[in-house]
Amino acid sequence: MNKNTILCCDLKTILSSDRIMKAGKEYPGVLRRDVEIDEFRYNEIFTFVETMPQTAGKRNPHVFDGKYITVTRRADGSLRLNFKELKTGPDFNLERFALGVYNEICMALYGLVEEG
Repeated sequence: MNKNTILCCDLKTILSSDRIMKAGKEYPGVLRRDVEIDEFRYNEIFTFVETMPQTAGKRNPHVFDGKYITVTRRADGSLRLNFKELKTGPDFNLERFALGVYNEICMALYGLVEEG
């Protein structure tokens, strides 16, 4: 790792997450040295451009989050039903679980799917 200190420089920031840089916060991005000046009369100029990660948004956002299932919408607009972890124990009741799943599917899809 090479450590350098450059005195008397101007830093221009182009941020997408904040208006101005916050103290102690790390920003991912690219730092570019715009002009290299050998004379001491001028300040060197640097530009920092914040980059956002490729997965900044959710890939498949939840449109319903219930006790038994979640429903996600894919990029093509299709819906996907996902079961949550099945917790079986001494008071687990299969009929109550099945009815709960049925009710959540009806609640989740009501308004999301057009009836034909």
